[in-house]
Amino acid sequence: MGPAMPGASAEVEAPVAPSGGAGSPGPEEPARAGSHAHVRDLLLQLQDLQAERSEAFGLLDQGHRAYLSSGPHYDFPRYRQLVHEVTEAFAGISREVLAIQELLRDTHGRPDLAQHVAHLQDQEQQRLELTAALQLARQKAQEEPGAAAPREEVQELRQRIIKTMEVISEIVQDLKYDSEEAE
Repeated sequence: MGPAMPGASAEVEAPVAPSGGAGSPGPEEPARAGSHAHVRDLLLQLQDLQAERSEAFGLLDQGHRAYLSSGPHYDFPRYRQLVHEVTEAFAGISREVLAIQELLRDTHGRPDLAQHVAHLQDQEQQRLELTAALQLARQKAQEEPGAAAPREEVQELRQRIIKTMEVISEIVQDLKYDSEEAE
C-alpha cells in the first residue's frame, strides 16, 4: 500500500566519471562535464524521491480521513498498518536522500548542494511531525465538535504545514538554481 521505490538506490551508487590524468588539462574537461551530468542525475533522482514523498503524504492523509470516518469506533488496526507502511517508505526515501547528499558533498565536491539537501531533509522532518500533530488535532476536533480550541489548533497546524511546504519549494528552487549556476 505504501509508495513503491523501485531500485532507486542502484542509481545512487552510479560510478563517478573517470578523471583526467594528473596535470593533463585536456581530459579534465570531459570529466567535469561528466561530473555535471552525474550531479544532474542525482538531482533528478532527488526530484523523483520528493514526488514519492508527496505521494506518501497523500496516502497518509487519505488513510487518516478514512480512519476518522470510521469513528466513533475507529478502525485503528487498519490505520496502524498504513502508518507502518508509510513510515517504512519515508525511511527508505530518507536513506536515499542522505546517500545523494553524501555523493554531492564527498564525490562531486558540491557542499553547497549537499547543504540544500540537508535543509530539505530537516524541513521534510518538520512537515512529518506537523502532519502527525494535525492528525491528532483533527481527531480531537471530531471527538469534541463543540470545542473551539481543537478547531483552532487544526487551522494553526494547517498554516504551519503550508509554510513548511513553501520553504521546501524554495529549497528545491535553490537547488535547481545553484546546480545550473555551476554549469
